[in-house]
Amino acid sequence: MTAPLPTITENGDGVVFPVKIVPGSSRTAVAGMLENMIKIRVAAPPEKGKANQCLIAFLAQQLGVKKNAVEILSGHTHPVKQVRVAGITAADLLAKLGLNQPNRP
Repeated sequence: MTAPLPTITENGDGVVFPVKIVPGSSRTAVAGMLENMIKIRVAAPPEKGKANQCLIAFLAQQLGVKKNAVEILSGHTHPVKQVRVAGITAADLLAKLGLNQPNRP
């Protein structure tokens, strides 16, 4: 059984997807999937927006976009967030985060 794919919505200028962050981790990295969300561990603590800033910087670097192309739409004070990234496709997102699924039969 394969892991579920994240719920990714493509719009004209990019993608919107759910993220579950785990702040205060030893390092910032993609931790796989959790239900229909992308799970990301962030090294920053969950205080004064530091974890959100770390998430934005990490996604921008991994996806090859500028920081201002990454926006947290909702969940600013919660571990589950809706994130928008301009200038990429859903396929780009999955590939660059290492979440590509093998071809299904």
